Amino acid sequence: MRYEIRVEGHLSETLAKAFPELGHVVMSGQTVLFGPVLDEAHLYGLLARCRSLGLRVVEMRQLPE
Repeated sequence: MRYEIRVEGHLSETLAKAFPELGHVVMSGQTVLFGPVLDEAHLYGLLARCRSLGLRVVEMRQLPE
């Protein structure tokens, strides 16, 4: 599965390194994290990582294969 997670604001390179398994791009005042998600536990782990870093998730969606 591939996912896209949009967070509010611009992630610094230091914060982006907290998600080494995902690519990222800044668009329209948001940072889009994208890449493979192994399973549901991995997805919830990514969301927990966002929360622990104080990131506000504004959208999350599964990408077509």
